[in-house]
Amino acid sequence: MAKEIYHALSDPMYQEPIIDVEEMRSHVLSDGTELAYRYVHGSFRGTTVKFIFCFPRRDAFKGRFFQYLSPFPGPDEELASLNKKGVDDVIGFSLLNGGYFVESNMGSVTMFGPNGDDKMRWKSSAAVAEFGRKKAMEIYGCERPVGVVFGGSGGGYKTMACIENTDAWDGAVPFVIGSPASLPNTITMHAQGQRVLRNCFGKIIDNIDAGGCGDPYNGLNEDEAAMLKELTKMGFPPMAWYLEASGKIDDGSLPVLTPGVKMADPGFFKEFWEVEGYAGADPNSSASKDRLQFDGVVKRVHLPGKPESADEENEIEGRNGVDDAWKKMLTDGKDAWIELEKLPEGDNLYLKGVNMTFETGEAVGYTLLLGDMQRDETTGGGFLTIGMCYGMSDLNEVLALVKPGDVMHLDNSDYIAIQHYYRHQVPDETFHAWDQFRNPDGTPALPQRANVMGYSFTGTGTVQDGNIQGKVMVIQSLMDESTCPWCGDWYRQTVRKAQGNEDNFRLYYMQRCMHGNTDTIGNNMVVNYMGALYQALLDMMDWIQFGKEPRATTKYELVEGQIVEEADASKRNGLQAGVTLTANGQKCVHVRAGGEFVLRTEAVLPEGAGEITRIAFDFQDRWGFPEKLKGLFPVQGHVNRTEKDGVKGAWAEIIYRFDDPGTYFVSTRVSSQRDGNKDEIYTQIKNLDRVRVIVE
Repeated sequence: MAKEIYHALSDPMYQEPIIDVEEMRSHVLSDGTELAYRYVHGSFRGTTVKFIFCFPRRDAFKGRFFQYLSPFPGPDEELASLNKKGVDDVIGFSLLNGGYFVESNMGSVTMFGPNGDDKMRWKSSAAVAEFGRKKAMEIYGCERPVGVVFGGSGGGYKTMACIENTDAWDGAVPFVIGSPASLPNTITMHAQGQRVLRNCFGKIIDNIDAGGCGDPYNGLNEDEAAMLKELTKMGFPPMAWYLEASGKIDDGSLPVLTPGVKMADPGFFKEFWEVEGYAGADPNSSASKDRLQFDGVVKRVHLPGKPESADEENEIEGRNGVDDAWKKMLTDGKDAWIELEKLPEGDNLYLKGVNMTFETGEAVGYTLLLGDMQRDETTGGGFLTIGMCYGMSDLNEVLALVKPGDVMHLDNSDYIAIQHYYRHQVPDETFHAWDQFRNPDGTPALPQRANVMGYSFTGTGTVQDGNIQGKVMVIQSLMDESTCPWCGDWYRQTVRKAQGNEDNFRLYYMQRCMHGNTDTIGNNMVVNYMGALYQALLDMMDWIQFGKEPRATTKYELVEGQIVEEADASKRNGLQAGVTLTANGQKCVHVRAGGEFVLRTEAVLPEGAGEITRIAFDFQDRWGFPEKLKGLFPVQGHVNRTEKDGVKGAWAEIIYRFDDPGTYFVSTRVSSQRDGNKDEIYTQIKNLDRVRVIVE
């Protein structure tokens, strides 16, 4: 039986659009350029769906539109992109490239909690797309505009649902996508790695960084090595632990996902600590050793501060990226704290995911999340700050109920338990990351839960099946800390099986890129993929409108959970240049203090990927994240472009020295652009490399 495709134009729910604002506005780019555009805000009568369109001038319109889907849409999501700046300004990108921009709230009514039928996300998005077309045809007197839908992470699920189940778009660019088995598994296993490996991140990164021994397990104890091996096979990129090595321990969206798991499978959180086969039932496991259960008595309470200004309180919620959209579902504890008469003892306490539940007093039954613990060594007591709390609209109201003498129970049992959940919902054999948890006959080796929960966690009411109704390009990051890179390959195989070929599909892997879709992601270890994403959107339009074949899919292999790219950048395909940095021709060089050495960058581009536009160097090893670091890569090298047998590239050399003994890491960052234009800000595609310099 053929799959039924949704036609938004015939859905009676979306037949009465209402426009409440239509006016000319000016959009200011980062260089001060002003673009006139027609702003339209509206809704559909009888629904909670709201939308905006940003239409370019008639003489700039090229018969196209770009529609962005947020990972976690809120009730005013249609406004989220209006104040973006610089490279993150997707509205500016759309207007400059002849397209109108579309965004909606997808019918969301709350930041957290139930939001109705998940299928409404893509059905309403399709309805918005079709009404936008109708409006564009009225404004421009044109034929049917072509449209591309795009979104990353949770928005990637929605994008795939849109292009598989509707006929509203001609193409889709989902990025940093998950698989049907990704949630909550990728998030939970990452949190477990942060717990078990918390004392050895520096060793892991030093081993595999430039000039290291190359063995990530060198110097790890038995438990640490076993955990690193397990998570690497699950698909977590070992280099992505650099964040933790730099001191950033972030559990991502797990606070948002945990309540859903507890609601769907409450028995797991008890059985984990009691039933044989679960790590919690083993008293010698790291799970048992890190478990915290403690009753404390409240001494004082400090309520959180209020917004500094009315503007802050009423500011448009602009968090719609793949790394921050979920945070809208949490209440920030800000400067609130609770003082206890006594704190739990221990030098290496595991304090992530600690629930603080009031056992007595007027606040009985309320649970907060621990932010941090600060001990008063003279009294044995101390202070508990409040973390980001899920599902709580008024933290002040709760804390106002708390009085001195109330008993508070601290417990991280649920948080440790959920970290193991991925072991106990082994999916079908197409998901090879779980082969390590299968017996030789293919059956699960550990106790299993009743169902693979990820299938219901996509937020779309569907499971991707590869039955695409248009052209698709996927951008996937090789240092993704939130979504395993192999998920792109899984979707590629799914499309191939459903379509019988890959004629309308491309997959581009990006080196040195992480999960987030913001230009602030960039330091001496990583670059961002924003340039590649924008270029993919333009290539998709060329593919749809003019039949111009895009770059070929990146060449790679899937090896024990890890994506291993073709080593020769000229044969790798894709969008990104390959980069090699050496110091005196080596990856690790020993020099005398004050002695000069030669840094050489060599870059090679895949066929048709453009020209190298910049080569820069940095001599400070700064890993700040996610804040935008100032003064990165301050030394610009002269770009010497090369071409041999049709392969384009470039090189640059500089001479440098360190006057003081020590170990230094030097990095180079290379940018490329399809037309060789170094001043075009949106489509600069970056990559980097590093060397280790030991000064004696």
